Amino acid sequence: MRALGLDIGSKRIGVALSDQSGIIAQALETISSTNPQRDLLRLLEIVRDYEVTEIVIGVPYNMDGSEGQQVEKVRKFKDLIAENVTLPVYEWDERLTTVAAERALLEADMSRAKRRKIIDKVAAALILQGHLDRRRNEALFES
Repeated sequence: MRALGLDIGSKRIGVALSDQSGIIAQALETISSTNPQRDLLRLLEIVRDYEVTEIVIGVPYNMDGSEGQQVEKVRKFKDLIAENVTLPVYEWDERLTTVAAERALLEADMSRAKRRKIIDKVAAALILQGHLDRRRNEALFES
């Protein structure tokens, strides 16, 4: 079972992939967003090439839990993805994910230029890891 995590922004899409056992998420790539159809084609290639079984998309709620304009854009793209795959597509509350990614990269003493190149895929990995951890914890409590 391999999961795909996405951090969808207005200019870039961070992509992360789990290991085959669905335990560990790792950053895969950053897609420079050009248009929804082209972005979708690249994501479908990744789904096919890595035999993805589920997709997790970060939804950028406002800090008070309300939905802003970016949530609407992300959901529109999520719907486009869902129309083109036969996999489950989940949402994940991604509040503060980019902040956490930035903090981790700062702690690694990474330059601003390097951080800018990888922050989106690191945020996608945090989104995906959160989903994987929640699923694993739920399975433990069900047992």
